[in-house]
Amino acid sequence: MLKHRGFPGRLPGTDFQFIIRRPNPKGVTAITRRERFRDRKPADRRADAGFMKALWEQFGDQPFERGNLDAGRLSWLFEREVIAAEDPFDPASYEALLVIDVSTAQVSFPDVFDRR
Repeated sequence: MLKHRGFPGRLPGTDFQFIIRRPNPKGVTAITRRERFRDRKPADRRADAGFMKALWEQFGDQPFERGNLDAGRLSWLFEREVIAAEDPFDPASYEALLVIDVSTAQVSFPDVFDRR
């Protein structure tokens, strides 16, 4: 499992996790698309924006390996702002390649992309 050095471990001042420390001994947690409903808590929305900002600053528009990125946090963005960068895609692999769909991410998180 690739460890992304320099990637924030969590959203500052919260318990929203961005990375995992070690591989899951029971097997890799698959990335699945999670629906984001309009009534989500503001803290959850800030966590999504913070994670997107960290992804953008670390990887930009280049493909990246899932590695130690948290599957739960990725799942909130998967198949919208973060998409598979390979075909076939294995959602239960630490080596899976992902990429930011910049046009979709700019619409969903305009504050993240206005600062760069």
